[in-house]
This record gives sequence, C-alpha cells and structure tokens, in this order.
Amino acid sequence: MKENYQIILDKTIKDIQAAEKTPSLLLHACCAPCSSYVLEYLSGIFDITVFYYNPNISPASEFEHRVNELKRLISEMPLKGEVKFIEGEYDPERFSEISRGLEDLPEGGERCFKCYELRMRKAAEKANELGADYFTTTLSISPHKNAQKLNEIGAKLSAEYDVNYLFSDFKKRNGYKRSCELSAEYGLYRQNYCGCTFSKAEAEKRNV
Repeated sequence: MKENYQIILDKTIKDIQAAEKTPSLLLHACCAPCSSYVLEYLSGIFDITVFYYNPNISPASEFEHRVNELKRLISEMPLKGEVKFIEGEYDPERFSEISRGLEDLPEGGERCFKCYELRMRKAAEKANELGADYFTTTLSISPHKNAQKLNEIGAKLSAEYDVNYLFSDFKKRNGYKRSCELSAEYGLYRQNYCGCTFSKAEAEKRNV
C-alpha cells in the first residue's frame, strides 16, 4: 500500500507550528523551477539551507546554468526569512560510477534510483555536518520522479545519518502546477531533460 506523503507532511508541519519553534532544513535542490514552489511552501516554517548537489548533470555548462538560475531565484523571491545557499562540487565521475552497467535501462528505473540516493546521501551528510533538524529534496515535485522511492531512500538515510527526513510529495496539491506558474513569473530556465546524458538522449528522441 502506497503512503500518502502529503498527509505525513501536513502532520509534521502542524506539530512544528504547535511547538512554536523554527527548525532548520537542508533542502537538496535539483534546479530553480522545482525549488520555486518548495521554497514558497516551506519558507517561514523552516530555516532553509538550499544545497545544490547534482553530479548527474551534463554537460558542465548545463550544471552552471542551473545553479546560476537557482541563485537568482533565491535572491529575487520574497521568501519568509533568510534562505542560505550551498553549492556542492561538480563531480560527474561519481554519477558515471553508479551508472556503470545500467546504461541501457530506460529512465525511471534502477539507474535513476541510484542517482536519487547518490544526491540524497550527500544531502544527508551535509545535514548531519551542519546539525540540521531535517533534510529533504525537491525531486518529488516532478511528475517523472518516483516519490515512494525517494521517501524510502530518505527514511533509510535518516537512520544512517541521524537526521530527520522530511517526508513529502511536493507535486501534490498542484505543487507542480504552481512551480510552472512561478517559473513563468520569474522567467526561469526550464530544461527539457532531467540532467544526465541518458535523459537528454531520451528527450531528443521524443522531439524528433
């Protein structure tokens, strides 16, 4: 039976607000469009540090373009409270390592799940290092991402790194739709592929 992670998130936020304390959140971000709604939603509830770690993105110019758009969004959005930003290293060799032997799999399968964990593990490490109360990822806002798998990985990493995972499925309640609206409002660059060479090749096939 699938979990409803929006209901779990609602309860977590309700408990936080009842405690009248603002916990810290390390938010792994994949790009500005996906981050837009999540930042609008969670700012004021958490003290947020956005962590951009995406070694899957190719080429390097795409990585830079996305990180610069994310920085611009944070600087321009009227968020509730300060939002800090940390840029992770660009380490495409790590993505190549976890993809080895899985190159021919279609998008949305085991290779993607390993990519989720690669990025979320680094986020959990950073959250532990910073002493954050919670960590989570913006990835679940995409209709192409498996929210059940993301939250399973989050729960596992939470136990490993002793940091609370913020269970969520940000596409719920028109989250994805709102991210599209905010992207238009701020003129954000919206890429047509997830980020890796494999997703780019699939996008190019669709557009032929």
